[in-house]
Amino acid sequence: MKREYRCFIAFVVAAMTFLPLNAYANGSKESTGTSPAAAVKLSFWSRDSDAAFVQPLVKQYDAEKGVDVSATIIPASQFVAKFATSMAAGAGPDIIASDLVYGPRFASEGLLTDITKEAKALPFFSQLSPSHVRLSTYKGQLYALPFSAEASVLLYNKGLFKQAGLDPNSPPTTWAAVVADAKKITALGNGVKGFYFSGSCAGCMAFTFLPLIWGSGGDVLSADGHTATLTGSTQLKAALELYHSLWADGSVSADAKTDNGANFINMFMTGKIGMQGAGAFTINVLKSQKPDIDFGVSYLPGQNGGTSSFAGGDIIGIPKGSKNVKAAFDFIAYTLSRKVQEDFYLPHGSLPVRNDIAKSVYDQVDSRYNIGAKAMAEGKTPYSVDYNALFNDLNGPWIQMIQDAVFNGNVDQSIQTAQNQFTQILSGKAGN
Repeated sequence: MKREYRCFIAFVVAAMTFLPLNAYANGSKESTGTSPAAAVKLSFWSRDSDAAFVQPLVKQYDAEKGVDVSATIIPASQFVAKFATSMAAGAGPDIIASDLVYGPRFASEGLLTDITKEAKALPFFSQLSPSHVRLSTYKGQLYALPFSAEASVLLYNKGLFKQAGLDPNSPPTTWAAVVADAKKITALGNGVKGFYFSGSCAGCMAFTFLPLIWGSGGDVLSADGHTATLTGSTQLKAALELYHSLWADGSVSADAKTDNGANFINMFMTGKIGMQGAGAFTINVLKSQKPDIDFGVSYLPGQNGGTSSFAGGDIIGIPKGSKNVKAAFDFIAYTLSRKVQEDFYLPHGSLPVRNDIAKSVYDQVDSRYNIGAKAMAEGKTPYSVDYNALFNDLNGPWIQMIQDAVFNGNVDQSIQTAQNQFTQILSGKAGN
């Protein structure tokens, strides 16, 4: 993914006084929020993953509303620790935008304010990204709303497709086609490889690999996130065998084995990679930095023609204890308004988080965003308070399974080991 993951730390949170929300007034027509008193000052923490549009967004809001919003951009790898520490000290910000996968954990630890009533009163609530809303919900209550959206897609080099005698407008829709196309592209030689993935990046391999399993009808967790289902997933085994075959036949660059995400998109930007799982954010990156590469965007395929995507991005919420709750929610509502979503998010390279944004709006910027938007709307996100320990930990069971299966060929053994470790983590017995 476009961010590097680190281990989740144990939360030790001091007891905090709950500050009730004031009612957020919504008329029958959608608006960009109320106009809080000019004297209000809000502190807003966001990850560096969204830095490109957070700063201009805050500047625009300040200009329109006369509210002093101070944005602090925090490296993604430091965000969780910094937020937990500030909350334990009773010095948290008024607003945070964090990776949506941490929603269940933050809510379960009592770090966020319940905004259920205010959120559901928004006239466009039903149009918000379902995965973001699901990951923001804990025990039936809503603690955050969507902020930025990301979707995993299949990125492919049309120029290399042409050189290999493939149709540049027909990306693979099955795994067999992925293998066949990768071999033809690799056969071009001169360092060209048909496929790529960051094999030592835990988060990247959740973002781009899980959709292969989902698109084939499988999963690795139960719907409620409480039970590991790896050993019973024939789709997981097949997906690991797919990647191992691509690695074993030389269709993947040797750099993939040690890539911790630092070269997640950089390898494709050399112009010598035929295909890879990536994020919709790469559309803007490639257009601005590598305009000479003719690239296409498609869906990550299931084994026999299905599709899926990892619906990623950030959620935005109000930390428990904020003294400016009403003004903070106004800012959140502003970011979700149609005008801001259409006129601001897309031009700044970020997918809107609303499903009612018209196709024509995407076409005006770049029609390839339509693929990302549809993938995000139909995608999935694992729901678990233990997401970090399961999928993001650099020494965790997910990445260890992938490395052993893909690079060593120990598919069955790696799945069983991961199943046992997932079960221990989910039962709270890991490390005991």
